[in-house]
Amino acid sequence: MKKLRLYLMVVVMALIASMTTGASAQVLRDADFNSIGRINGNGVVRDVTMHSIGSFDADGTVRDAKGNTLGTIKQLEIFNNEGTRIGYINTDGTVNDGESNVLGYISISDGKVSDAQKQTIGFARGVRVDWIACYYFFRFFEK
Repeated sequence: MKKLRLYLMVVVMALIASMTTGASAQVLRDADFNSIGRINGNGVVRDVTMHSIGSFDADGTVRDAKGNTLGTIKQLEIFNNEGTRIGYINTDGTVNDGESNVLGYISISDGKVSDAQKQTIGFARGVRVDWIACYYFFRFFEK
């Protein structure tokens, strides 16, 4: 079972790596395909007016625009500041909360983001799935 889990993690990480595109910014879009922000390859998150609203550090720390820690990402699991797991992402792109309730879905192939009822809520092609989940489902960057 441990070998299977390790294999699945390697596959997911490979998918994430293939979706990440260096330092070029990827547009975040709403359900109507309007631009609502950007995330660049270095993890800087910007709003539609191009102001920085946060970032993802290489070690998994998620920060707001002032550098305050909002949470942490560890192996497709998302934790709040207290260290409590608030969600995770399955290898098929399903996003769950900390109690395993489905929050939504991220299409690995085209970046389409859907809620639990499978209604489209946005698009984030070329962005890491853990970053997409933090932005759309866990709303780390809302004011």
